[in-house]
Amino acid sequence: MSLSSDSTVPTVSTVTISYSELKESNIDLSARIEEGFGPNGLGILSVKDVPGYSALRQNLLQLAPRLAGLPEEVKRELEDPHSRYNFGWSHGKEKLESGKLDMLKGSYYANPLQDVPTSNSYEIQRYPSYCGSNIWPRNSLPELEGAFKALGKLMFEVGLMVAYHCDQYVSKGIKQHEKQNLEKILLGSRCHKGRLLYYFPAQESSTHDNDSISSWCGWHTDHGSLTGLTRAIFSRDSVEVPCPDPASGLYIQTRSGQIVKVVYGEDEIAYQIGETTSILSSGYLCATPHCVRAPQGEEARGLERSTFALFMQPDWYYSETKISR
Repeated sequence: MSLSSDSTVPTVSTVTISYSELKESNIDLSARIEEGFGPNGLGILSVKDVPGYSALRQNLLQLAPRLAGLPEEVKRELEDPHSRYNFGWSHGKEKLESGKLDMLKGSYYANPLQDVPTSNSYEIQRYPSYCGSNIWPRNSLPELEGAFKALGKLMFEVGLMVAYHCDQYVSKGIKQHEKQNLEKILLGSRCHKGRLLYYFPAQESSTHDNDSISSWCGWHTDHGSLTGLTRAIFSRDSVEVPCPDPASGLYIQTRSGQIVKVVYGEDEIAYQIGETTSILSSGYLCATPHCVRAPQGEEARGLERSTFALFMQPDWYYSETKISR
């Protein structure tokens, strides 16, 4: 799936819910949930006015360039090949849509809720991407652990509130089996995964690869339950700057096939539906394909991007029989 840089794509804002509304279990938010996550929605909504969020976002994202700038031998010690690089530092291990190794960004993966989700050796061998233990640069960047956990925990707690209101909306359309309750699935899981992303500065103003709308992150649909997203921070030479290209950012393909650019506030947490939730809700909550486009033009030279995603997903023992029930 691709779109040339000169194509006209509409820009839309996410459906937004205030934290004060979200935390009230007796408020019916079904109409807003349906507008954002339902069959005619974009599969995304955002939550505004979350207490403490802005500072926690800033604290973590400003560490991403420092993490990426650590000596190569230090970063190698933070890698975990056994987990297929799903814990600790990962750079150049994944592939772009073109088939090339992705050297554009580095990632740091960790479970923000549990350092050691299980000590069962069988589980660790069978599910290494989920059951591994966190790796922290406690000597080279000691601030990372606390900042990562603090932001991840807050986004998880807000995500649980979103999940509660999703369940209320879905229950109006179908009778949910207890095992299909999104809030309970997330509460019972030990394998939520945070991903701190750092996009290295481009040394050229444009390349063949970034002519594509999916130049920074290829088209995909999240496979988990619910994904929390911060808005990215851009910087140049360690100084935060506004993004110079209004066409860069998150793009979503609607269920009708239209491609739109999606925006939300820097102090808002966005949440996207994953494929597991689409299945369990019988399509009342819909996951959508999305990608990220890199900035283009001369002003994009030397630009860095830092962001964070929290992938909330079922426990590794949540079986296919439960999903297909």
